[in-house]
Amino acid sequence: MSLDRFYPIFDSAAWLDRLVPLGIKLVQLRIKDTPAPMLRREIRQAKAICAAHDCTLVINDHWQIALEEGCDFIHLGQEDLDTADLSAIRDAGARLGVSTHDKVELARALDLRPEYIALGPIYPTILKKMKWHEQGLDRLRDWRDLVEQTPLVAIGGMSVARAAGAFDAGADSVAAVTDITLHANPEGRIADWLRATR
Repeated sequence: MSLDRFYPIFDSAAWLDRLVPLGIKLVQLRIKDTPAPMLRREIRQAKAICAAHDCTLVINDHWQIALEEGCDFIHLGQEDLDTADLSAIRDAGARLGVSTHDKVELARALDLRPEYIALGPIYPTILKKMKWHEQGLDRLRDWRDLVEQTPLVAIGGMSVARAAGAFDAGADSVAAVTDITLHANPEGRIADWLRATR
């Protein structure tokens, strides 16, 4: 599988509605702590937006609702792997992306033959508290060798200025969150990202 080089992550369908039409071709919807009915509405809306703009939608965590809504690409963190029904995900024909932070997690992820493996945080991140310190570009280069042909996503503290270094270190795609959502001009930032990754 070939991943788009730009992989933004948003926490609402409203962000997708605002920014996907600008040219985004791969996007993740990552919503936390939301009641199921609202979550289902968000996923349904995100799916419609992406379908209208030829954009691949990846749903973070909520694999059951994602499958029920006909989504075909799911991202799971390591803790989510403990509880997800991976057979059900495979039987539904859904693709899988997996987060990794150390070599134990990487070995577990590779056994699942995912569509991509994400490594993070490459740089310090303000998005959430994590027990892992920044991985850095050297670790990203190590992952490039270890994942072999599996597409590799760099995530955590990524910015337009840092993207080139991640690609040079072997990333196939770069994920970004706050570099866009906290920017004074998110639409302009998307344009910057598209120029840097096309």
